[in-house]
Amino acid sequence: MQAAILAGGLGTRLWPLTKEVPKPMVPVAGAPYLEHQLKLLARQGIRDIVLLTGYLGEQIEEYFQDGQRWNLTIQYSRETTPLGTGGALREARGLLAETFLLIYGDSYLPIPYAEVLALLENSKATGVVAVYDNRFGDTSVRNNIALDEQCRVISYSKESVGDPSLTYVEAGVLAFRQDVLELLPPAGAVSLEKEVFPQLIARRDLVAYRTQQRFYDIGTPERLLAIQDLFAL
Repeated sequence: MQAAILAGGLGTRLWPLTKEVPKPMVPVAGAPYLEHQLKLLARQGIRDIVLLTGYLGEQIEEYFQDGQRWNLTIQYSRETTPLGTGGALREARGLLAETFLLIYGDSYLPIPYAEVLALLENSKATGVVAVYDNRFGDTSVRNNIALDEQCRVISYSKESVGDPSLTYVEAGVLAFRQDVLELLPPAGAVSLEKEVFPQLIARRDLVAYRTQQRFYDIGTPERLLAIQDLFAL
């Protein structure tokens, strides 16, 4: 099993913390946040890691190196200019397995990742997205996904407010076949959420892995405090 982690964002909402430190290296409970993610993957036997770095990526590469310290094999794909989530994935094409997990570098969702990949491999879908129902515990992230009765994603929107059909929220863990890269333009910045999700949804090619495990993220100072509390338990 392989996991790619999006670790190249600017993290502007965490400034001044991220002015000189990339967001994945922000300290959480005595270690860089990304280290907690990698330890979770290692505990589940996922040792093939691709880190998609960008802003201040040299700090990530210097700290984690080849991953042997955590019994991992880490490879890097660093963007020299911001290319968005889709662009970062496109740049890593040569490192990606036929099927792979994709994890946002600022989110933490402790679920059995093998189940997400198994759902992808046992379906005909190109992509799987883990989704969470905020009624189980408010994440402070607005619902943005609607599903049909077969758990296929039929709508995705971060802009809609109060839309009752949006009953789930994307939880920061996805799985893809490498075929998804064919949906990306050959150059320039591209967003998976804005430019690839709509294509998958239109052809009923994005299915959901539903979980009752709430996710955490370090996207804002308030959410950073919440995850500090989680790891302090």
